[in-house]
Amino acid sequence: MNHLMILPILIPLIAGASLLLVYRYKTGRQRSISVTSTVLLTLLGVWALVTAGSGDYLIYQAGNWQAPFGIVLVLDRLSAVMLALTSGLALFCVLYACRGIDRQGAHFHALFQFQLAGINGAFLTGDLFNLFVFFEVLLIASYALLLHGGGRARSRAGLHYVIINLVGSALFLLALGILYGLTGTLNMADLAIEVAGAGDNDRALLTGASMLLLVVFGIKAAILPLLFWLPRAYSSASAPVAALFAIMTKVGIYAMVRVFLLVFGLGESPVNETAWGWVWPLALLTLALGGVGVLGSASLRTKTAYLVIVSVGTLLATLSFVTTASLAAALFYLIHSTCMTAVFFLLADLVGRHREQGYDRFTGISPVGHRWLLGTLFFVAAVSLAGLPPFSGFVSKLWILQATSGAEDGFWLWAVLLSAALLTITAMSRAGSSWFWKPGELTVAAKPLDRKCFALVWLMTGVSVVLSVMAEPVSQYLLLTAEQLHAPEHYLQAVLPETFTRYQEAAR
Repeated sequence: MNHLMILPILIPLIAGASLLLVYRYKTGRQRSISVTSTVLLTLLGVWALVTAGSGDYLIYQAGNWQAPFGIVLVLDRLSAVMLALTSGLALFCVLYACRGIDRQGAHFHALFQFQLAGINGAFLTGDLFNLFVFFEVLLIASYALLLHGGGRARSRAGLHYVIINLVGSALFLLALGILYGLTGTLNMADLAIEVAGAGDNDRALLTGASMLLLVVFGIKAAILPLLFWLPRAYSSASAPVAALFAIMTKVGIYAMVRVFLLVFGLGESPVNETAWGWVWPLALLTLALGGVGVLGSASLRTKTAYLVIVSVGTLLATLSFVTTASLAAALFYLIHSTCMTAVFFLLADLVGRHREQGYDRFTGISPVGHRWLLGTLFFVAAVSLAGLPPFSGFVSKLWILQATSGAEDGFWLWAVLLSAALLTITAMSRAGSSWFWKPGELTVAAKPLDRKCFALVWLMTGVSVVLSVMAEPVSQYLLLTAEQLHAPEHYLQAVLPETFTRYQEAAR
């Protein structure tokens, strides 16, 4: 049993607890602990990618309790990709926050680490109840991080955010109660076998539980009609917090993929067919609404929040085709969209610091300091985000279009996706021209540019270039990830070899 598997959860938990103890010490000490923890998580993310790349499942049984009775962590290619993406994003966010934003409120770094523990736990757990627990850990930390810095707008957005997620948590518990009452287990592998072997009398309740989970994960992922909390919450949060929140909706999508392809995906007539049938139309509507929101937003932060919604709609619409190619293309787009929406949350803060008035709003024409430097950065990031060559946005969208071209409903995805891309290009062009093309001259001396923050945003934007250059090996890894997800029997064999053998013998 490899104990490195527990470290993505233990390290941020220990770091968060330590940060609470040294809260009254100098900020530099808190920053050192937080950055060191996040660097270690980044190294663990690289280790996870390499280890999972062999195709084997790595199983960790806490306390050496055998599944399905004990707490089980499972590392495969999908969880490795999500761990690496989270840790890399978190490193940029915490370094950006160390430039002064962390001083605006109490316990920023402790909360930041606790949220990372919850996110990493959600990606590694092999048990539905522990998925609920890790959801609560990351959500409680995110409640406080959303309010970091204070203000009426953040308090109002935080209230809506808390209420909708409390409803989601209640529904999650209800779904778990139904599943446990019917099957006597919540271990994902054991649950998959029990659900596949359930009788016709239990199918209606199992379908109801799957629909409840679709609602729960839909709230986390922000799919229509459960998305209206997101624009206000994300646009109100401080820049590094909003950038880290870019991964939060992907936690909901990850849970949807993991649960519906594994737990409800076995058998000749899988239980997930009913819930999966709702994903396609809701995803298209989410994508369309997100595109309209991008065009009509009054600030760059709100525009970026709607871009997160666009990415959710694109991901779920692509995933709904349930093919290996579409799943791999969706994962490539997930990496690209998470990084680039995070870039724009940080870029909005950089621009806002150097505008004479209006912060990042588009009303009026307000001069911007360091116009050429910020304008160049905005242009490169906007080109990548909109999906134009030669950046990763173009590669990811081209792959999505190719993967869905032969599908029966592929035309509708093409139409909505390309329309949303056109709206994004129009919105970004209008924002860039009003800010950097003809904003007028500054009436006062420009504030000094924070070169470290500027360099961090450039480095994050460079991830798009790296993804484009490394598209071949990355796409191969993601194709293998998709193939692994479409073969859940290997997951079951790794976690519960004896139980799965008996299930196979009974099925014959």
